[in-house]
Amino acid sequence: MNDSNRGRKTGSVALVGAGPGDPGLLTLRGKELLEQADVVVYDRLAHPALLQYAPNAEHLYVGKSSSRHTMPQMEISRLLVDRALTGQRVVRLKGGDSFVFGRGGEELEACVEAGIPFEVVPGITSAIAAPAYAGIPVSHRHYASAIAIITGHRRDEADTTTGEEHAGEKSQPAALMPPVYNPAAPWTLIYLMGVENLPQIIECVKTAGYPVQTPAALIQWGTRPNQRVVAGPLDRIQEIAQEGGIQSPAITVIGEVVQLRQTLRWFDNRPLFGKRILVTRAREQASELSVRLRLLGAEPIEYPMIKIQPLQSDGLLDSALKRLKDTDWVIFTSANGVRAVANRMMELKLDARIFGSCKIAAIGPATDEALHTVGLWADFVPSRFVAESLLEELPEHCLTNRRILIVRAKEARDVLPDGLAAKGAQVEVIPAYETVPDAEGASELINEILNGQMDVITFASSSTVRNLAAALAPKPMSDLAGKVVVASIGPVTSKTATELGLPPDIEAPVHTIPGLVEAILSFYSERKAEKGRP
Repeated sequence: MNDSNRGRKTGSVALVGAGPGDPGLLTLRGKELLEQADVVVYDRLAHPALLQYAPNAEHLYVGKSSSRHTMPQMEISRLLVDRALTGQRVVRLKGGDSFVFGRGGEELEACVEAGIPFEVVPGITSAIAAPAYAGIPVSHRHYASAIAIITGHRRDEADTTTGEEHAGEKSQPAALMPPVYNPAAPWTLIYLMGVENLPQIIECVKTAGYPVQTPAALIQWGTRPNQRVVAGPLDRIQEIAQEGGIQSPAITVIGEVVQLRQTLRWFDNRPLFGKRILVTRAREQASELSVRLRLLGAEPIEYPMIKIQPLQSDGLLDSALKRLKDTDWVIFTSANGVRAVANRMMELKLDARIFGSCKIAAIGPATDEALHTVGLWADFVPSRFVAESLLEELPEHCLTNRRILIVRAKEARDVLPDGLAAKGAQVEVIPAYETVPDAEGASELINEILNGQMDVITFASSSTVRNLAAALAPKPMSDLAGKVVVASIGPVTSKTATELGLPPDIEAPVHTIPGLVEAILSFYSERKAEKGRP
């Protein structure tokens, strides 16, 4: 124990299994602890998206891969203890399950020795999840009555720097031996982290009596959108894995259950499987699009090009809210405007009654849904979710002297207020929030796009287009043309992209996030159909 920490309030350590890779497989208890954490100590196999549940915590990476150690195991254990002794709530986020060939036990032994209270949250192990995502049930009454989970590595007593899931340790062939083959009670053999020792594993399995034609599979990055699977008979699986470029982290599955992949594969059959799609929405808005893309098999890369921030109050919004009884229409042009008004109402201790008899218009369904969260319902939503459509379809035959309040961003087009004023309305425009560039570290992202490592860029607003152009400068946006598919949420955003030299390949007919996702799906479905034509 560090003497300098004596007398201080002791924190705690939570050992949380992060699951095999798909961030949706984190347990609810794991999420709760991340939300409460002061510091998160995470490794290579914990999906980075999980860190969003701990936005206010310090994030410390201590991951290891084969022969590459960010921090020796003893130092990791010491880090957990030292941070807890300062009174911090420490979450140790480990890939898979912390007790399945991980170092969880060793880390908790250090906590016990130092008198640190701890909690264990099991995680879904890759030994079960990766085969499931590959369409391979590890047990089946017709094919396997037992399961053996075997580490592809064993601790070398001379090696003092142990790593994540035994990465980088020397193999002991005798420890790789599976149960003896028994056709009357067949086993499914699952080897974790054994790519480097695959030749020895195969020899051990053969020595144990397994036929050379026994089905085998290797699953790399199981449960993630970049999952790769190769399969073949035991005596050829090494050659097939080499030809397929399979590398660590990967698991090896051997047994008759592997043949079920041909009929049960589901994850890598999803329509957007493996597509890397850039989500440029503001951080607080990105999750809806990312979740929808992930469910379709894509890998959403969240890189907000803008951030939404409230304007410093100048009294205009406050005054407008207090005069709503004299207003005929309130028009919200985005969900951000609704949230800004709702926050200001809360600060002023106002509620939905202030809207009285005035009518409310929302530019689209997402804005309408945001209204529902504060107990308001739009009287009107246009058929097309753009200002022009709202202007044309507003259900008022005569707008002369009608008092109309428009809540919008600080920087926005004047199509709507100018059009309403031209029809005789008395229009008041209230800027409730602003979008500002958020392109920190964009150079790495730009290089990925230019190098063909991104499949799709999504633009959900003109501001995201302009901010990407600013991040790319002095290079023109036209440099990205042909390097990536460009998907726009609607005509206004498309016009901005075209003017800046990057005309979209996809424009959503329905100008919503679901509409954008459907448009991307249609694009790739048509491409697939074209490839299938003679």
